[in-house]
Amino acid sequence: MEPENITVGLDGSVESLAAARWAADEADRRNAVLRLLHAWILLAAEAPDTPPDRDQNAGARRIVRQALDEVRQRHPDVRIVEDLVGAEADAALLRAADESRMVVLGTRALTAWESYVLGDVSLDVVGRAEGPVVLVRGSWCAEPRRSEAADEAASGREPRVVVGVGLNGPCDPLLAFAFDAAATRGLPLQAVHGRSLPVHAYAPWGVDPEVAEEVTKEADAELRECVGPWAERFPDVAVQLTVLPEGPARAVIQTVAGAELLALGRRRHRPLLAPRIGPVAHAAIHHATCPVAVVPHE
Repeated sequence: MEPENITVGLDGSVESLAAARWAADEADRRNAVLRLLHAWILLAAEAPDTPPDRDQNAGARRIVRQALDEVRQRHPDVRIVEDLVGAEADAALLRAADESRMVVLGTRALTAWESYVLGDVSLDVVGRAEGPVVLVRGSWCAEPRRSEAADEAASGREPRVVVGVGLNGPCDPLLAFAFDAAATRGLPLQAVHGRSLPVHAYAPWGVDPEVAEEVTKEADAELRECVGPWAERFPDVAVQLTVLPEGPARAVIQTVAGAELLALGRRRHRPLLAPRIGPVAHAAIHHATCPVAVVPHE
């Protein structure tokens, strides 16, 4: 059986080097092949004996070599494939998503206006890929500083995998990804669902506690029913259910602090004029500091 591929897209940025480190950790954890991919539309076809001073692809090779040197220091035994592709970055990454267990990309926080005007490649790939795409911030570190770890422990935010569950349709690929991620890391899984309160829950003096409790109990029962079969398949994964009387995006952002990974779903088939990325994933990409995995599902 051929080993799985984990592909990381490289562009020479700090963010893509952070993505390479994360992808190398994941490849090592899964005994997978790490594919270092750099796509450049102007990549030239050259003979094997081209002298270095005439190598038109020297810059592209340097980007891949830098990432290779970075991950080799930490994971000397991981199998690595260097891949230079003569194509637009988004097209090459979308093809890679079809051939890989996941695609890992570096990302930076963009304002909504910047995302609209600049057309971030990462967001385009997330919205169209057929497989999971993991976005890693440039500030991500594989080994948090002791002071940060102590702060997280003191606040009760232990390391874990968080999955945002919408409950508005089947999401088995998302739950399979999240439970598998928690199992391979030996971490608990926190399933989060946010449900906005109905209009009649609000009164001039505030929120009616009875209505809020009723809505929360109903959502908790639905979340338990949704997650239950997967908890049975992964008995070694401790599961925590969290239901908040908030909008889904706010609920996820409020609970993700201290997580090692956040997993969110993306509907493959959305209305014609709707954005390819839903509001929860969009908010998490811009505001969550941990790596964010976006998993497409029906």
